[in-house]
Amino acid sequence: MITVFTPTYNRGKLLNRLYQSLRQQTHADFEWIIIDDGSSDDTASIVERLQNNHEKTSFPILYFKKENGGKHTAINMGVEKAQGELFFIADSDDTLPPAALQLVAEVWDPIKKDVSFGGVCGFDGNMNGGRLIGSGFPDGISFSTFRLSDDRCVDYIDGTTRQVRYNLGVDGDMKEVFRTSVLREFPFPKIDGERFCPEVLVWNRIAARYKMRHINQIIYWVEYQQDGISASITQSRMSSPVATTMTYAEMLDDDVALKWKIRSAVNYWRFKYCADKKSHGIPKIKWYWKLWQPAGLVMHLKDRRTAR
Repeated sequence: MITVFTPTYNRGKLLNRLYQSLRQQTHADFEWIIIDDGSSDDTASIVERLQNNHEKTSFPILYFKKENGGKHTAINMGVEKAQGELFFIADSDDTLPPAALQLVAEVWDPIKKDVSFGGVCGFDGNMNGGRLIGSGFPDGISFSTFRLSDDRCVDYIDGTTRQVRYNLGVDGDMKEVFRTSVLREFPFPKIDGERFCPEVLVWNRIAARYKMRHINQIIYWVEYQQDGISASITQSRMSSPVATTMTYAEMLDDDVALKWKIRSAVNYWRFKYCADKKSHGIPKIKWYWKLWQPAGLVMHLKDRRTAR
């Protein structure tokens, strides 16, 4: 079974669109878990109506409400509640193509007993244009082919997300579907006073131990909201400097190309300047990365001017 998990905060009006895309799934063995991160809108009543009108023989809809703590804390709670072997994060403002779960299930089935695999990874597509966000698998790299039950062939690469993105140069917004037990092994850190944690912090920690089967297919439709996390990512990172600097500090020790390390060093200093005396837990980095501190300061000052 697959757990489709939706963290939501004041997005009740968008849930029906996601729900309708789940009803259209060609794969029926899944549950839908909704974690309400302290919404003040009518999310609870909207979910209740969905549950009351939902076919009882179809997938179960489970709803839980918690105090507002940020998306990462909602993910932790969803992982605790999940009954599925795989954990598919579907934000409330996005949808799934009709064959998404079927594709994930078929690609996962031959590798699920191999404990070196942490899950399956596909691509995001633009909900409005239907096109893959990014370029997908680039020309000139080696990949394998898997035949689906409908005789379609799917190209795939086995490797960690760091290897595929940073070393092979696979471009695009990826949608990771993790083994639930792996997410339980790597929960998001809870940092006092911060309500944002970059997902890539945990995804990179997983990549240090597990590989993924990456498929050159869209499994997720996205629509970025003007007031969503993606639209305000810089502000979110500025308000959560401990989790953010932790993310970039750990990337400095990862096995990635130098250009990515330089970018991480600049961003480390960029957001370290957002920390105050009450910010405990800012990680230290090796002395030579201090060379990029001036560049980080310039970007920090630019961020502050933009935020005014």
